[in-house]
Amino acid sequence: MTSTPISTAAAIAARRRQTQDKLAQVEKALGQLRRERGRLTIRAIAERAGVSATFLYENTAARSLVKNAVVDSRSRHDRRGQAEHERIEATCRERALNAEAELTQEHRTLQERLEGARSNLRFADKRIADLEVQLLEQGGS
Repeated sequence: MTSTPISTAAAIAARRRQTQDKLAQVEKALGQLRRERGRLTIRAIAERAGVSATFLYENTAARSLVKNAVVDSRSRHDRRGQAEHERIEATCRERALNAEAELTQEHRTLQERLEGARSNLRFADKRIADLEVQLLEQGGS
């Protein structure tokens, strides 16, 4: 069987159209999986797009589409994880600051009570000293 240049060109053109259709299906499947927040795996993309996993691996355009979608999905996931981490950290930081403020206030209160107790002790020491002097004066007279 011999092929003519015209039939060869037609076969090549048909093959290119078929590849472009498959790439369009892959793009559509990627969009659907993103909207559904589905897992972006080769098998899931291939099943959704109706193409073979081999096509996704061997066709450079398809491989690039999948790679970019996976990277974008990971970075979106990382951003969500980072935002959650920052929210939790802010809550912890706020609780720590509140605890620190409460401890500072409690420390101030204890310092004031200690100063009061020391003042009372000094007063009691002076009173005892005065009473001792009075006793000595009474005992000596």
